[in-house]
Amino acid sequence: MNKVLFILIMLLCTPSLPAQENKKVFVTRDANGVLVFSDSPQPGAEELTLSTRANIMAATDPTLPARKAPAAEPFSVEIVQPEEQGTVRDNTGSVYVSGKISPMFERGLRVRLLLDGKPQGEPQNNAVFILRDVHRGEHQLQMELFDQSGKLIATSPVTTFYLHRTSVISPN
Repeated sequence: MNKVLFILIMLLCTPSLPAQENKKVFVTRDANGVLVFSDSPQPGAEELTLSTRANIMAATDPTLPARKAPAAEPFSVEIVQPEEQGTVRDNTGSVYVSGKISPMFERGLRVRLLLDGKPQGEPQNNAVFILRDVHRGEHQLQMELFDQSGKLIATSPVTTFYLHRTSVISPN
């Protein structure tokens, strides 16, 4: 039974293949200049020759082109607050320090603050510091930027600022 069904299906499919190959297509232009395609010849029609080969696209390379890695811009550190030669007025001796990292602060980078050349705590993962009980007078700040392995990769210029506090001896 299966054999008979198979042969019947093959016989039904076989006549349709040559019929498609022998079809002719004609092209004409109508009064508006639009191309009109037909399977029957019209007066002034041209016969188109169609190829019977299958339209197969060439294989494409599935790999994406390699991106050129952007040139590694060196990191830089800058103290934004307090300003160079700026005055900070705070009777408690608190100084708020903020820095700017360029090109962009990445995960794993650490920043350490130096006050008058002495480290203020351990390196941390942001560039904002609060110093407490700083004595009045002139002070120098500097920031150091470390990579994931602890290697120093950038240092800010020294920023000088002046802290004004009310004197314990002479409050006026």
